[in-house]
Amino acid sequence: MIKDIVVNLGLGERDPAGDFAISVADAFEAHLLGVAFSYDPIIPGTVMGGIPPEFIESQRRESEKKARDAIARFEQAAKRAGVSYEARSVNASIGGAAERLGHLARRFDLAIVGQPERDRAAAAEVVDEGVLFESGRPVIFVPYIQKAGLKLDRVMVCWDGSRAATRAVADAFPFLEKAKQVEIVMVASKAGKSDEVPGADLGQHLARHGLKVDVKRITSPDIDVTSTILSYAADSSADMIVMGGYGHSRLREFILGGTTRGIFETMTVPVLMSH
Repeated sequence: MIKDIVVNLGLGERDPAGDFAISVADAFEAHLLGVAFSYDPIIPGTVMGGIPPEFIESQRRESEKKARDAIARFEQAAKRAGVSYEARSVNASIGGAAERLGHLARRFDLAIVGQPERDRAAAAEVVDEGVLFESGRPVIFVPYIQKAGLKLDRVMVCWDGSRAATRAVADAFPFLEKAKQVEIVMVASKAGKSDEVPGADLGQHLARHGLKVDVKRITSPDIDVTSTILSYAADSSADMIVMGGYGHSRLREFILGGTTRGIFETMTVPVLMSH
């Protein structure tokens, strides 16, 4: 059951994650907390002679203004949608924001974050990856091209039998139960035997919960799993992808697995991940 959601608000003129989070809160009649980070100025260590204090202060004021503007846009959209909401601005360094949002998300049912635009600073990417590793909660990553709200006509579950994938399926149940169709997809490097139906056990499990389920095996001969998943999602008109988030934290740096990284960078539909 989803009744408490946190979203990392985007600081640009458009906020796909914030808008999508509002639609999720509306669908589940959930409360929504919007968090806007005011980032500390980044001072390059290679700068000789120091940076004028007035420059640092102007950077700080600009960051604070972006956070205030993000909150104002979020509050207006939430009011129009009639959802229960609150908002707060948090000052932190980029690395500190990743940890703070991850810890904050632990007391929520779901975290929602936005994919950074490719030509923008990577601050949001660092924060979003931190939520996946630190929160212990499911995270929905929203593409920066996303315009529509939550739609669940067809949900695609990427299944490899791993712990992370199992966790993602369990965490995604509130969405799977609302979906009109659930498709379990397994990616393999070669075609299976004619009498082999990978994922059938999971399909039976979900069917026992009253879900309408299809099971599909797709091949990726060149082992480009990311492209295979996204191509199939486009061909099948999937509205959401559910998958395990793979990676680890080392020396406070978040390191994503190859497929997770690929999906994170090139997603075209919202992706629910669990780690």
